[in-house]
Amino acid sequence: MSTTAPAPATPELAGLAPSAPRDAPWWRTAVVYQIYIRSFRDSTGTGTGDLGGVLERLPYLRRLGVDAIWLSPFYPSPQHDHGYDVADYEGVDPRFGDLDLMRQVINHAHALGLRVMIDIVPNHCSTDHPWFRAALAAAPESPERALFHFADGRGPDGTEPPNNWRSIFGGSSWARTTTADGTPGQYYLHSFAPEQADFNWADPRVGDYFESILRFWLDLGVDGFRIDVAHGLHKQPGLPDDPQAALDETTGDPVNSAAWNRPEVHDVWRRWRKLTDAYEERDGRARVLVGEIGVLDPRQVALYQRPDELHQSFLFEFLRTDWDATAFHDVIRRGMNAVTASGSAVSWVLNNHDMPRVVTRYAGGEPGGGPGDVGLGERRARAALLMMLALPGSVYLYQGEELGLAEVVDLPVSALQDPMFHRSAGARRGRDGCRVPLPWQADTPSYGFTSASAAWLPQPRWFSSYGADEQQRRGASTLHLYRAALALRSAVPDFRHGELVWHRPPDSPDGVVSFRRGRLLCTVNCGPAPVPAPEAAALLLSSTEDLEEGKQPPHSAAWWLV
Repeated sequence: MSTTAPAPATPELAGLAPSAPRDAPWWRTAVVYQIYIRSFRDSTGTGTGDLGGVLERLPYLRRLGVDAIWLSPFYPSPQHDHGYDVADYEGVDPRFGDLDLMRQVINHAHALGLRVMIDIVPNHCSTDHPWFRAALAAAPESPERALFHFADGRGPDGTEPPNNWRSIFGGSSWARTTTADGTPGQYYLHSFAPEQADFNWADPRVGDYFESILRFWLDLGVDGFRIDVAHGLHKQPGLPDDPQAALDETTGDPVNSAAWNRPEVHDVWRRWRKLTDAYEERDGRARVLVGEIGVLDPRQVALYQRPDELHQSFLFEFLRTDWDATAFHDVIRRGMNAVTASGSAVSWVLNNHDMPRVVTRYAGGEPGGGPGDVGLGERRARAALLMMLALPGSVYLYQGEELGLAEVVDLPVSALQDPMFHRSAGARRGRDGCRVPLPWQADTPSYGFTSASAAWLPQPRWFSSYGADEQQRRGASTLHLYRAALALRSAVPDFRHGELVWHRPPDSPDGVVSFRRGRLLCTVNCGPAPVPAPEAAALLLSSTEDLEEGKQPPHSAAWWLV
């Protein structure tokens, strides 16, 4: 591809806030790799991933070029929602290891220069949690029940739930208890599965409890927390009906304004921020609080990232954006304007353990249906990676995306384990398709994930083309693209310090996203035809090797030095 021309293109300023200053803390520009432990690597032959597998593969992650890891829940749990139903917040489930092994993971990661973040689940706990067991054994209006949301039923004989709220996973948000003699009793609130009882954060004992939990893990050496359902916790006093409550179930989004995004929740994050700031002041090592904020309005998301609250939260609107240049431009602009105005930095994400993989989404496929054009989806996903890594802020990667994995859409119904599938009576396919264990070796049983006869979720045959070892041998693989991109992002200062400037050359075709960070220019061709390459620019990296002289191919991205 020719990179010489008479003169550089004329940039168009976007008026966005500057990105990170040169002395910014690590989390503002970090690339964080999410490890869904049960599907990452099994070191004990059980068929389920564990902390030993994480420890074993830390050098792989160091070589990949990430700055930190985020571990999904590993706490003791009955696993009704794969660890997001926590029975003990200060332990390790024996299926994954023990506290000593967790210390080894933290220490070895630090020795390799990797920071460690862990999941914390403050909205709800397992119904096996000692607090909830005590509440079930206690009388109505007791101090034990005040830690949760218990209420009498409505209607004749109290047979109807206390309000019209619906679970994100399907069905009513209320489950009825039974007394010791078998008599139906009060209901308790669960925003997700019935095995996940919502805490009552209006009771100060809950806040004190979680502060002690945070201290426990910070003292063990973790560098931060990804906060599950950070827009939850507080409920509207009186727990009234809400006219939009049904949308929680039908959309899977937090729409019920009486149950989600309550103003009181910001007091929780101010308290947590004071705690993490105190640790940083004590030893000079920055800790980070990153929120899973389910609301989609970037202006509402930004409120959680005010200087005395969470450090960051994921911009899920970016993850949900279709493959379209105008849509990308708009969501980037909205996200940057909203979040940088709060003094924080955007956390960009294309994949996670709750969403169909981006390869399948960009291919036009749907979970549970046909996969679409997976080749097109992977081509677009590679391009989206370069676009995301070139944006100001931090980036969160989900395990397996560096291998170009698509959603596993043909899991047999008998293998599906997500409570979302079962609670919706199959109406919603659930999240198992993005949680299938990773292929480490192309030509071995279970693709190197486990020595057991089978992994906890079945792996498809096409995984043999995506093994990490096979991609290591293949120079043009997606794994090599990720390594090259992350190495450049780390080496070129403009990725960390350059202000985002929208770039619109004269006669630029539609379907192109183009922006600069200092001397770095990122161009993304979302259209179906080649477009002219930038003038007077040297190519640093392209998402594809299908290059033409003076042209940028369709469904591709490139980094240029101008």
